[in-house]
Amino acid sequence: MTTQANLTAREALDRLMDGNLRYAQNVRSVDSMLSHSHRDLKVQQPHTIVLGCSDSRAPAEVVFDQGLGDLFVIRVAGNIVAPSQVGSVEFAAERFGTRLVVVLGHSQCGAVQATLEELRRPSENQSRNLRSIVDRIRPSVEGLLATAAAGMDAGALMHEAMRANEVPRSSGSVRLKK
Repeated sequence: MTTQANLTAREALDRLMDGNLRYAQNVRSVDSMLSHSHRDLKVQQPHTIVLGCSDSRAPAEVVFDQGLGDLFVIRVAGNIVAPSQVGSVEFAAERFGTRLVVVLGHSQCGAVQATLEELRRPSENQSRNLRSIVDRIRPSVEGLLATAAAGMDAGALMHEAMRANEVPRSSGSVRLKK
C-alpha cells in the first residue's frame, strides 16, 4: 500500500472522492473510524491540505470520511485566503510533502450571506475583524448583485455567490455529494 506521504495529487483526490461517496451514502470506513487507535500519530503525513469554512456543518474529515492524520485542515469563515492561510498551506506542502490542496466551499455559507447583506446594506457597526472577512469575499460576489437586481431570486443568488467565492481561486472544481 502506498504511504500517504508518497501519494500523488490524483491518488489523494481519488481518496477524497471515494470518502465523499461513502459520506453521501451514510457509510463510514473502518479505517477512518479506527484511525485514532491504529496509526502512529507522532508523525504527520497528511495526503491533502484542505482550506475550508469554519461552519460547524462542514468538517472536512467527516465530509471526506478520512481519519486522524489524513488531512491538514485550515478552517476560516468563508474559506477566505489571507496571508496566514497561504502560509499554512505552504507550511504543510513543504513540511509534509503534501501534493493536493483543496478549497472546500459549502452551501448556505454564513460568511457569504453576511457579505451579500453588507453589499446591500452597509453596516457601520460591523467589527473591523468581520469586515476583513467580508472584504475578502466581496470581489467574488459583488458582480452578482446586478444580476440579482435583474430578477434572480434570493436562493439562486446565494448559490451563485457560494460558487463564485470558491471557483475563481481553484485550478479545478469538483462537485461533492451532500
